[in-house]
Amino acid sequence: MTLKKETDGIWTTTTDSLSEGFHYYSLLIDNVAVADPSSKSFYGMGRYASGIEVPFSGDDYYAMKDVAHGDIRIQNFFSKVTNSWRRVFIYTPPGYDKNVNESYPVLYILHGGGEDESGWATQGKANLILDNLIAEGKAKPMIVVMPDANIGPAGFGNFGIRNLQMFEKELKESVIPFTESSFRVKKDATNRALAGLSMGGIYTLYTGIQNSEMFSSLGVFSSGWMLPMLQNVADDEYKFLAENKEKFNSNIKNFWIAMGGKDDIAYKNGQIMNKKFDELGIKYSYSEYPGGHTWPVWRNNLYQFAQLLFKN
Repeated sequence: MTLKKETDGIWTTTTDSLSEGFHYYSLLIDNVAVADPSSKSFYGMGRYASGIEVPFSGDDYYAMKDVAHGDIRIQNFFSKVTNSWRRVFIYTPPGYDKNVNESYPVLYILHGGGEDESGWATQGKANLILDNLIAEGKAKPMIVVMPDANIGPAGFGNFGIRNLQMFEKELKESVIPFTESSFRVKKDATNRALAGLSMGGIYTLYTGIQNSEMFSSLGVFSSGWMLPMLQNVADDEYKFLAENKEKFNSNIKNFWIAMGGKDDIAYKNGQIMNKKFDELGIKYSYSEYPGGHTWPVWRNNLYQFAQLLFKN
């Protein structure tokens, strides 16, 4: 859309109709995309961009309400895997600081490509979603750990086998040990879940399939093996699942796969993957929420997935 300068000096434009929830936007000045200086910026698309919220009648599940609220904590830890300091966002549920004798289950949740560890806490509104679910008794009080999934080469390099292996190693050797030594979390697989969107969904697939004994639930949002780029990885994972089907189906109580409908850029790859899971006899549940490959979809995914966790 082209901006027009009005007589009072204000630049205005009218956008096309926007769907519900959060949308990134940028100003294009002399063909350079920049964030709107009069708006809040969010890290997405590999850079900072502005964002706009479109309210809708069903958005109360992430609204700020008069309920008990948890905290978002930002911590730094040193990773021996990357040999660098890494930042992590952590949600602690209401009452965490008062209930000093209580330990909590933990959900590790990953952002997508071009985003970082701040995504679920800002664009995703994870804390408000959990606050409201916990207040309504629809979700167990839990800790949510939001690590930086950017590891190794940037761009499409983030999706290669080297990065998948590096992330698996960092989660197991750095992120989980840091969490378990710094916060009161339950340390058994029954009380540990892993989820991610888009790129984070691929990382969840790889790490969860290879280490099903570590988790009770896996959430894969808007994701599937990227073909043909990850065909060899997919083939190896299917072979591994075929050889370990009973173990995987026994360990993973909730294998929850969700898409943003047919407009989701991951939809085709996801359908191919689900068909393969069917052929292998892998147990999973599938859900769709319209909206494509966007944060409104992933917010709803977390809202639905969190209600399934740690029930046993």
